[in-house]
Amino acid sequence: MSARDEVFADIRRSLRVTGAEAPRRAAVADRLACTPSGVIPARGKGGAATFKAEAERAAATFAEVAAAADIPAAIAGYLRERNLPATLRIGADPRLAALPWDQTQLDVSHGASDGHDLNAASVAFAGVAETGTLALVSGADNPTTLNFLSDNHLVVLFAEDVVGDLESVFARLRAVYGAGHAPRTLNFITGPSRSADIEQTLLFGAHGPRRLHIVFVGGHGG
Repeated sequence: MSARDEVFADIRRSLRVTGAEAPRRAAVADRLACTPSGVIPARGKGGAATFKAEAERAAATFAEVAAAADIPAAIAGYLRERNLPATLRIGADPRLAALPWDQTQLDVSHGASDGHDLNAASVAFAGVAETGTLALVSGADNPTTLNFLSDNHLVVLFAEDVVGDLESVFARLRAVYGAGHAPRTLNFITGPSRSADIEQTLLFGAHGPRRLHIVFVGGHGG
């Protein structure tokens, strides 16, 4: 018997139950199937405009494009305006792979980062209007190393992927992946990395990217 099984056995003995009682099992199943929603603040009912305002308040930068085909030019322009190298690492996400990168001067490499990539781009699973937070899932499409090892992280967010509150991200995760098939990691990212641990001086890039730039695709306002 494992330590986990021993703990549950002790709990059942103290409650004088076996764990097989039909009413108790039905109550648990009903609770899991019909979990009540918590209180959602008014800001959690916002859309794209709220997301943009909150993301910029967290020191992220924001650009809007009309269609996915405009993403490479938007990223190239962002790097050029800041005198950053025209290099970019992306994962295997088909939404990025299908873009006209050859119409820019960008040198695009693929796969997970080994820590030597200055610029990386990912596609967000969702954007949370309530806090200006990006939700990114792990996997070959968008390796987690791109989120944390690059100096400049550029994140593509599609308008239809904006949700109002954090709770909606988990509901969407269950709907997209189904029970037992969720990605190994779900990262919530709000603004660039920062720390004020040393003498209360705010330092960007302390534990990850010093810049977070969001390319918002296909919608305005909301």
